[in-house]
Amino acid sequence: MIRWRKGEVVRIRREWPGAMELDVAVSGGDHQPGVEPGGTYRALAYPLLVGRPEPGDEVLLNTTALAMGLGTGGYAMVVAVPNRLPEDPQGPGHLVKARYTPLQATVLGADEQDSPFHEILREADSVDGMPVVVADLHSALAPILCGLYEARPGVRVAYVMQDGGALPAWFSMACAKLREIDWLAGVVTVGQAFGGDVEAVTVHTGLLAARHVLEADVAIVTQGPGNLGTGTRWGFSGVSAGEAVNAAAVLRGRPVAALRVSEGDLRERHLGVSHHSLTAYGRVALAPARVAVPLLPGEFGERVRDQAELLAVRHELVPVPVGGLHEALRESPVRLSTMGRPLEEDLAYFLASAAAGRCAASLLS
Repeated sequence: MIRWRKGEVVRIRREWPGAMELDVAVSGGDHQPGVEPGGTYRALAYPLLVGRPEPGDEVLLNTTALAMGLGTGGYAMVVAVPNRLPEDPQGPGHLVKARYTPLQATVLGADEQDSPFHEILREADSVDGMPVVVADLHSALAPILCGLYEARPGVRVAYVMQDGGALPAWFSMACAKLREIDWLAGVVTVGQAFGGDVEAVTVHTGLLAARHVLEADVAIVTQGPGNLGTGTRWGFSGVSAGEAVNAAAVLRGRPVAALRVSEGDLRERHLGVSHHSLTAYGRVALAPARVAVPLLPGEFGERVRDQAELLAVRHELVPVPVGGLHEALRESPVRLSTMGRPLEEDLAYFLASAAAGRCAASLLS
């Protein structure tokens, strides 16, 4: 189940908060996909988990994702720096995430008893009408923000990251940049996900923490980078989008559903409105939401509107003009990409996400 390798750090390629990208040489060469001739791996380390690898250090690697040729997760992962182990962690925190795996880690949860926010969250039962934008993929985060800030610059936004994709929030370079420029007031990691500015046990306490700890005006909920799908109706990690709609509604928030729309994905189940959105919002979400329907031009736009009508049984369909959103997306402070396609190769996807941000902005007084 795990492909193991042992190697030596050759160089540090780049760093961002919480993560390091490395070149690691494995003696004897290796012919796995994604490995350079001579056996040099592109590897990722999380220093808070394994310590800080330096050139010359021996490291143990998990090369499973690299060998499988995965896109977002196509790194060898540093599991340990065995000859220079990090010091034991200090301080409070007894929430265990990635539980009962070799890399289970303790964090201080905002909702646990030792947290300074425990009393705030112990009886908290409402997010006070806060708009909560829900999307399937992590790649929707930045375009949602583009649409939101195009309409309401300066609004305070928190990102609630579910555990359907990457577990460490540190994996996301976009999150690091968006935090740096204050496009995000903070990242809340929930479920088995970890590494956010705030940790929480569930999506529910994550939303409450977004509102009452980070004092957000708007929350955005998606899974972490990457997702899992099987080509079946129910076998995809994005079903959690429907569950997030329910959580937002039960906490008296105002859920806004971002449609996963594509003109560049030639798979029939994802062309137009993805079956992921139709299943998550049409079958899993039991509470009503505002579904942001982008007013895209031409026959493709008609297709999207016709497909979205299937959601009108339970939800309010909100037509959202997309004028000006292309320009806002071009000014994104982080690179826009979904399933390997940049902005101009699947513009409809990014416009639909930005439309959800614009829809959420309209709910702010």
